[in-house]
Amino acid sequence: MSDTGFDREWRLAELLDPAQLERLGPPLRQLLGGDAAILDADGHTLWGLLAGDARRQALILELEPLGYLASNSGSEPALAAATRLLTQLLRGQARFRMASSLHLEAVAEDFETLKREHARLVESENRYKKLAGELESRVQAQVAQLEERQQMLYQAEKLASVGQLAAGMAHEINNPLGFARSNLSTFGAYLQKLATLKTRLADAPAAWHELDMDFVLEDGLDLLGETAVGLERIARIVADLKSFSNVDRATEELADLNDSIRQAAGIVERQLPPDISLHLELGELPRLVCLPGHLNQLFHNLIRNAVQAIQDAGRPGVVRVTSQAGPEGISVRIADDGVGMTPEQRERAFEPFFTTRPVGKGAGLGLSTARNIVLAHSGRIAIDSEPGRGTTLNLSFPTAP
Repeated sequence: MSDTGFDREWRLAELLDPAQLERLGPPLRQLLGGDAAILDADGHTLWGLLAGDARRQALILELEPLGYLASNSGSEPALAAATRLLTQLLRGQARFRMASSLHLEAVAEDFETLKREHARLVESENRYKKLAGELESRVQAQVAQLEERQQMLYQAEKLASVGQLAAGMAHEINNPLGFARSNLSTFGAYLQKLATLKTRLADAPAAWHELDMDFVLEDGLDLLGETAVGLERIARIVADLKSFSNVDRATEELADLNDSIRQAAGIVERQLPPDISLHLELGELPRLVCLPGHLNQLFHNLIRNAVQAIQDAGRPGVVRVTSQAGPEGISVRIADDGVGMTPEQRERAFEPFFTTRPVGKGAGLGLSTARNIVLAHSGRIAIDSEPGRGTTLNLSFPTAP
């Protein structure tokens, strides 16, 4: 696991430096009525004094504890509340650090790209001075080539979504694994009952009734069925993730845009809050020469942005995705009833690193990357939005005559 990647596991000492611990410690001690201590994942004390019989609450960001909050004086409810408060602070710290890392990586990558492009332009300029007769045509060819390459620079936003996507998939896979493990444990207890029954065959009818073997047989079959469903769900999640990433398709091919929309929607839908729904209205489309992996990333970014806009509005909402074919090509609309944009925000929406979300909530690369992918497929993208009423993104892709 990378030390700088988005899926890294943070250590408590990285998220809370000594100065922060000194600021947090006294309020925690006061909340817990006397004593408190903050421990790392190995049980080493980072701040405070730890009594031998102190109660502990785990500090968990994803799956595994990265530390503990301990107290001898605080009640269980007070310790639990203080732990939740400290966990929210740690999540904010982790998101801020991930956003900072993304920004630095993106800036470094763009700077190196600009240096390489600048070097090519200088070399071309020297060569063109010696070829005055071909100057205009060759400059135009080079500019066209540079514009085409610039349209394909979408990797920064793909890196930004890997952390969120991996966390969501880990959560989705963990759910069926949890009830599959529980079912297998219960089924093991049922087998133990069968072993007990074997020793009491002499009074089989009474033993059968006492051990409730009718229920064991009925529930045992249900447990096996539920476990099979859970394993099938895991298999579908892995298949969707593989299809979304297009690990087997790295070149252009004829593809149906509806397939990319469905795959991206399937990834986002598993992480939807209960008060937000996703509706697809997909018409029959002609096949398009494209890079399916890029289009999957495009629709994933735009649908995820629409969901976040509704969450920012703080109310229930619907994301609607429609597609249809027309004389001029394929059109796709992604509409939400979220917070919307002001005219000033619409003007800057496609600028790299421009975002209206709080620090740590967004990198400001989603729409910039989306525009590059659309332009790389000779398409167009436009925004229609009003504050408080939502946003609609209109995408169009030309098809072969």
